[in-house]
Amino acid sequence: MTSQYLDLSLEIRGEQNEVAVIRLTRGAKRNALSDGLILAIRDTFQNLPDTVRAAVIDGEGEHFCAGLDLSELKERDAGQGMLHSRLWHSALECVQHGPVPVIAVLHGAVVGGGLELASAAHIRVADESTFYALPEGSRGIFVGGGGSVRIPKLIGASRMMDMMLTGRVYNAQDGEKLGFAQYLVPAGQAFEKAMELATRVAQNAPLTNYSLMHALPRIAEQSADHGFFTEALMSAIAQSAPEAKERVRAFLEGRAGKVQKS
Repeated sequence: MTSQYLDLSLEIRGEQNEVAVIRLTRGAKRNALSDGLILAIRDTFQNLPDTVRAAVIDGEGEHFCAGLDLSELKERDAGQGMLHSRLWHSALECVQHGPVPVIAVLHGAVVGGGLELASAAHIRVADESTFYALPEGSRGIFVGGGGSVRIPKLIGASRMMDMMLTGRVYNAQDGEKLGFAQYLVPAGQAFEKAMELATRVAQNAPLTNYSLMHALPRIAEQSADHGFFTEALMSAIAQSAPEAKERVRAFLEGRAGKVQKS
């Protein structure tokens, strides 16, 4: 199954149509984010087919995403600027807190709004061509797509501040060590690795995946007492699902594989 939006394509893969491949298709503009593309991302994640259990987001050509399309940067008053930022927030919320886990395929430029988009994914796979930057500071603007919330959780507020103050650029190797990506692979192999991970993630119990996406980040920000209580609730809900009961039964009866050293 394939579908085409303006500047974005959607393909459903897998034997049971369980993996959505979402690709930015503005390769000639290094997949710079226009408002139209942001709305297409929002609408795509809001309307994924019910069969989908995991999603991969990629960028056409040499770059994942070079950030905001500056040709669309308009003179706005404070109120208009706030509403524009909130539009981006609502779109990227559909990535982070949508129906399925999202794996981002990082290569080439992961810059500005592209890094904000990548930080909304749950797993990031980078190849050796990847580089990370936040040039907003040198352009007299501030991040507006949720970067000030998500990116410090990956690398810390002080490192993000340094990137914006000085224009510092991180390469793929340093970015993986800092936490921009969880996986680093040779150039050209990030999509293959992301599909491997997405296929594996899609095999998990849907309620467990949903709990990890929606509950785990919130628990991490709660006090210990509140976090323990939320964990207990989610644990009870997840293990009560019929699919969870069958998986535990299969393990106890020797019908499921054990964890092996990789």
